[in-house]
Amino acid sequence: MINPLVGMPQGLEWLVILAIVVLVFGAAKLPDLARSSGQALRIFKTETKDLRDDTSSTDATVTPEQREIEARNEAASHETTGDVVRERRDDTTA
Repeated sequence: MINPLVGMPQGLEWLVILAIVVLVFGAAKLPDLARSSGQALRIFKTETKDLRDDTSSTDATVTPEQREIEARNEAASHETTGDVVRERRDDTTA
């Protein structure tokens, strides 16, 4: 259950937050701050889109044979025999 006292700011709270931001950053710096945060958001979106495109394009170029080979290799790497080999080693450093 969500606590009704903690939530999104509404009405007058937004004005107080805006006043604090203006006092902290100054009115002259606000356009630069908004511009740089917009550029950062745009770069972030393009990078995530590029990552999604890269993963979908690599999945499309992998042949079924390659997928089968990768699955076999992965299964072989996770396979265990259950045998534990213990060896006694002589300590020659002392």
